[in-house]
This record gives sequence, C-alpha cells and structure tokens, in this order.
Amino acid sequence: MAAPIIDVVGIGNAIVDVLAQADDAFIRKEQLAKGTMALIDEARAQTLYGRMSAGLEASGGSAANTIAGIASLGGKAAYIGKVADDALGKVFARDLRATGVHYETAPLTGGPSTARCLILVTPDAQRTMNTFLGASVEFQPGDIDRDLVASAQVTYLEGYLFDRPSAKEAFRQAGAIAHQAGRKVSLTLSDPFCVDRHRADFRDLIRGHVDILFANEAEIGSLYETKDFEAAVAAVRGECAIAVLTRSEQGAIVVTAKDRVAVPAAPVAKVIDTTGAGDLFAAGFLYGFTRGRDMAYCARLGALCAAEIIAHFGARPETKLSELAAKAGLA
Repeated sequence: MAAPIIDVVGIGNAIVDVLAQADDAFIRKEQLAKGTMALIDEARAQTLYGRMSAGLEASGGSAANTIAGIASLGGKAAYIGKVADDALGKVFARDLRATGVHYETAPLTGGPSTARCLILVTPDAQRTMNTFLGASVEFQPGDIDRDLVASAQVTYLEGYLFDRPSAKEAFRQAGAIAHQAGRKVSLTLSDPFCVDRHRADFRDLIRGHVDILFANEAEIGSLYETKDFEAAVAAVRGECAIAVLTRSEQGAIVVTAKDRVAVPAAPVAKVIDTTGAGDLFAAGFLYGFTRGRDMAYCARLGALCAAEIIAHFGARPETKLSELAAKAGLA
C-alpha cells in the first residue's frame, strides 16, 4: 500500500454561503422551520435573497467547511464538488484554494448555476438554512478523482449530497476505491430531514462503506427512528467502527465496539452563530485521527474547533486553528 499524500479528501455540495442576521418574526413571516435546512428552487432563492438583510458571502458547503478546517489545523486537505462555470463558481474555487485546499473538480457548463445557501442567523445563534442546490447536484461518479481518493487517509462524505441516485452511486464508488487502497471512509449525516428522506440507503451505506460516522443527537435518532439517545447509541455500535455523536452544550461521545469516550463542550464566552459547528468538530476529530491520536484527543480537538466557529459569524475559522490547538496543548 502506497503512503497517503492527503490527510482527508471531502466530497460534498459545493455551495456559496450567504449569511445574514434575522429575527424570529422574519422566520415566521417567511414560513421557515427554524434551525433546519430546506431545499428551495432558484426562484425562491432569488425572492428570499432579496428580502434578507445585507450579509456575508463566501464559499461554503458542509464538507468544504470541514476540509478548510483541516487545512487551518495544518493538514493536507482536498475537496471534490461541482460548481458551474459562472461568477459564483469562480468565487467558490478561489476562496477554497486560498485556504490551502487542493480543488480541481471540472466546472459544469450549460446547466444550472452554482449552488447557494441562504443562512439566516437569529439572536439565539440558531441558523435556518435555505439551499438552492444548482450545479452541485449534477455531481456524477465520473467526477470522482480515483487517484486522489486512493491517496487520502480518509475520504469524508457529506450527507447533504446524497439526494440523487448519481450521488449515491458516486459515494459507493468512492468508498470502494478508498477501501481497495486500504484507506478509511467517513460520513456525516448532515441533517435529520436528510436522514428521513434516505434512511434505508444511509443505513446500507454505513454498514457497507463507512468506518467513521458523524451525527448529532437529532440525526442519529432519525437514523434509528428513536428519541431514546441510548437506544441509538446501542444501534450504531454494531454498524460502523467509530461513531462520533455530538450533543451541543452536552459535548460529544465517541462510540467504538468496545469503548465509549465522553468529552465536554469547549467553553465559549458567547455563542454567536452555530453555523458550521458540526463541520468544524469533524475537522478537529479527523485531523487528530489522521495523526494516530486516541479518541479522547480527537474529540477534544473537535470540540475546540467547534467552539472557535460558534464564537463568531460565519462557518470558516477566524483564528488559525493550528495556533489555537497549540495554545490549548492539543498540537
């Protein structure tokens, strides 16, 4: 087996994020489900964008945020995801490459425009996401860079991308390539409503292709159709080697066949915006994992990265995570 040249390669929806503040009255007026992600069409995206207050526009997408976090920690990271050959697509590619991430997926021509996610952040730091998937859902198995996947210690799959049959096929293909090369495969469930739509397929993917699963309490409950967290923990233990389950202010637990490791949430002076918290937790955990650290270390680093991201507006680190880790004794 050749030595890996990439720590983690992420595969997900390539999206430009538009973040703006909003109050609960605006959420109700627009008939949005607070704290969740909804898929919208291009017409609705244009209407909602026009009603939002001025905000921040930057490259985003769940897996892309994770991969940018790994680069900020000092890891070698790469990303595979589809944008259109348009202005927003160029913004996405430029922003991601500027973080130090390798990104070379060929853009889509002659199809829908680049995806964008309209994120409304309320005063309680909850984020309500409205996503036009655009070019990102045109992702095909042919977009998988076989050599890149085979060269990465971990291939990280984003559940949000799992909607179309072509993406499901691409995920299974990427998992097979990674395992044939002796590498690991990781999946984030992304959103409980995403799990609701594809529960059987997710469970099949987890059993057959996933070594490291990331989920929050709502997502893992949705996967196993239970509101009993301990029942969900027991169910997932038999389906993948490592399950990383985050519980907001209650911290996280890491479940393996024999062990259960609990780690508290890292302290935060004030929670400003929870966008990207799970993404950056995964970044810290996977960075530690690719360096052979134990589960407790990986989870503590994940909690530290999540704490950095929720202390400010936006889903990308404002502080170099490698410096933050060093100060916390987690370098």
